[in-house]
Formats: sequence, C-alpha cells, structure tokens
Amino acid sequence: MSINCEILDLRAFLTVSETRSFHRAAEALHISQPALSRRIQKLEEAVGAPLLERTTRSVSLTAVGQNLLPLVRRMLEEFDGSLFAARGIDDGRGSQVTIACLPTAAFYFLPSVIARFHEEHPKVRFRILDLPATDGLQAVERGEVEFGINFMGASDPELNFDVLVEDPFVLACRRDHPLARKRKVSWNDLASHRLITVHRTSGNRILLDGALARENLKLSWFYEVTHLSTSLGMVEAGVGISVLPRMATPQQEHPILVTRPLEHPVVSRTIGIVRRRNAVLSAAAEEFLQMLKTTWQGVAK
Repeated sequence: MSINCEILDLRAFLTVSETRSFHRAAEALHISQPALSRRIQKLEEAVGAPLLERTTRSVSLTAVGQNLLPLVRRMLEEFDGSLFAARGIDDGRGSQVTIACLPTAAFYFLPSVIARFHEEHPKVRFRILDLPATDGLQAVERGEVEFGINFMGASDPELNFDVLVEDPFVLACRRDHPLARKRKVSWNDLASHRLITVHRTSGNRILLDGALARENLKLSWFYEVTHLSTSLGMVEAGVGISVLPRMATPQQEHPILVTRPLEHPVVSRTIGIVRRRNAVLSAAAEEFLQMLKTTWQGVAK
C-alpha cells in the first residue's frame, strides 16, 4: 500500500511540531493558516490517524505523531541533501549520517572513527542516538536512523545483522582490591564480594542472566543501577565490584580501575551493524560504515 503526500505536507507537519504553533509555523512557511491546516489534514488522512492535538493555547503531538516525527525529519534532511548534491550546490552543511548506537560504543569507540572520517569528509554531519539496545533497535526498525550498532537484532527477519566483534563481560575493580591480583577470575570468585549490576530490564543484564542460568549459576547482586557508567563510578569509589562488557570499561590504562577476564563460562555479547533489510544507505553513510567495519575489525585482532 502506498501513502500519497507531498513534501510540503511533511514540512508543514515538521514546522508545526517544532514551533508548537500553527501561527508561527504559517509565518515560517510563508503560507496562510488555513492553507497550513489543509496540509496537516491531508497528511493525517494519508497516515490514517491524527498527528496533532490542538487546544486554544498550544499544539502537541499525538502518539502517532511522536513516532512519525523523527522519520519525517530524517526524510526531509536526506531529501534536501540529495537535492543540493544533484544540483551541484554546496549549502555549507554537507550530508548527514544518522546512527543509533549503544552508549558504550558511542563513548569509547565511535568518536575516534568519526574523527578519522571527518578528516576526509569535513562537511558530513552526524546525528548519534546513544540509546539502550532495545530503543536503538526500534529506531532502526522505524527508519529513524540509517543503521545501528547493537547486540540485538540478529534474529529479526526484517533486519540484517553484520557481526563486528565479540565483546566479553569482564570484572571491573579497584587496583587495591583482592581480585585485582588474579590474572583471570571465575564467577564463583565473586560470591563473597559486593556486586554492582545494571537493572534487570536492560539488554546487558538479560543476556548475562540468561547465560549464567544455562550454567546453573546465579549471582547475588548488592547494588543495581540504570547506567553502566554509574557502576564504574561506584567501583572507583570503592563501593563494590562490577561485571560489565569490556567495551564499557576504560580502553586505556586507568589510575584506579582494572579489569580482569571472567571465565567458567566466558560470557560475551556479539556487537554488529543492524540495518533494515533491503534498505539503501546514503553515500556518506555507506562510506562511513565501511570505515567503521575496517577500524573495528582491526581493533578486534
């Protein structure tokens, strides 16, 4: 089924969403308010659901409108960039690459690759959604981003999952902690220490609990946090020790923290590139993706 709408309908929706006002949106688009209202109505009819809720004082997005907004924004940005490129016009902005990335990868790994890419393509802009695994996967599925960096999505028939690297779970502790003297640590070694973990609903926690359950292992967590970075801060303060993916730990030597491999069993998450099946990437995104793969695979060796 095809949905018929015009670029101006999409621009009208985006402008009203950003200004939260039909009056200001009409001024920005240089059209009358009745014409603007007709544009919105036409788009709503095409979508088959209300996109905006209007009161005498404000305009807000419906649930459908909230889901549609990021997709419309990306569509218009890509359209404008492609149009300028086709006409041979440099608008001073360049094209844009939009990615949904695990926060750990976004913090420790992605910046170095973007810096290299920027040297060759200084006008390409990046929009990075550093999201938890489930949210990042949904952003890919909705078309909100061109691709994602995730450890989820391999079993989804609507997505392609290209493996990049294995990311094992490790122990993080202070240098003066007794377990820091060991070269490798078993899960049983953790039993007598105060453990810090992320919340049970997080993708990392679900993966870890499942892997340990298959080995008839269960750890007693003393502290539970929402973000992996919080657990590292607590470890550094001497509150306890933490089990987390190696990618979430400092990549260079740290003055206070050390990591140790965990074995019996080794538990890891498979990091990969997630894309919508049959989706075509922009030229900039395709080139960046190839650099990302080459760099990451080089680090993994």
